[in-house]
Amino acid sequence: MLLGVCYCDWKCLNERHLDISICQNSELSKANIIDIPNHKIIKRYIENTITNAIVIAGLEPFLQFQEIYDFVQELRNYTQDDVVIYTGYYKNEIKEYVEKLKQYKNIIIKFGRFIPNSNKKYDDVLGIWLVSDNQYAIKIS
Repeated sequence: MLLGVCYCDWKCLNERHLDISICQNSELSKANIIDIPNHKIIKRYIENTITNAIVIAGLEPFLQFQEIYDFVQELRNYTQDDVVIYTGYYKNEIKEYVEKLKQYKNIIIKFGRFIPNSNKKYDDVLGIWLVSDNQYAIKIS
């Protein structure tokens, strides 16, 4: 199940002075924000028989850390399935958040900013190709 978040600071684009239209998620920033209570998302996830992980991505999840943390905390009352968080930050930029999430089992974080025209790289943790060779995933717990 993919959960998209609401906000982004466009760090990957700003540090390279790139236009926002380069980001595959730029249209998400224009969408209406839909606030769905955690218990409704979790209920839909638990009742779904075709998935066994939740991916939190689209824009920048760590700008909404408290909401992500609260969601994971509530989710762990029902399942220990993987939670994968895609971030454009590097581990050293969000280490206090990483430390806080370590208390929960099966948390995977994909770190690293999108770099246009970079070589893609296969990530063994996620089992997929990432679009920039500076990106990597770590199972933190």
